[in-house]
Amino acid sequence: MFVRVGMHLVINAVAIWVATKLVHNIELISPADKGTTGKVVVALIVAAVFGLVNAFVKPIVKMLSLPLMFMTLGLFVLVVNALMLLLTAKITDGSEYGLEIHGFGTAVLAGIVISVVNWLLSFAVPDER
Repeated sequence: MFVRVGMHLVINAVAIWVATKLVHNIELISPADKGTTGKVVVALIVAAVFGLVNAFVKPIVKMLSLPLMFMTLGLFVLVVNALMLLLTAKITDGSEYGLEIHGFGTAVLAGIVISVVNWLLSFAVPDER
């Protein structure tokens, strides 16, 4: 079980890193003197915070926005994903390490990229069944 959680943490970290490379105005913040190791650690920390936000906050937000989900035929999920990314950025903003997002549109695009990369990389994780 812990191996699977670790794999999902790494997949989330890679997906966030890919989003920072493909989408403008989103970046992982770490001190310059820490080098590549610092960036990897920051990506893993941000991925862990993002995973916790998705585990605890996202279900509540999705339940409260259920009428909007029906009216938009599920496209409101993009807004919910963007809000979860913005919340993750706000939580990690308190230190010199973290995720920085400039704008809601950037968060929507980054959410799409993270979802697609997560979906593609999830095929590498074997199913427990």
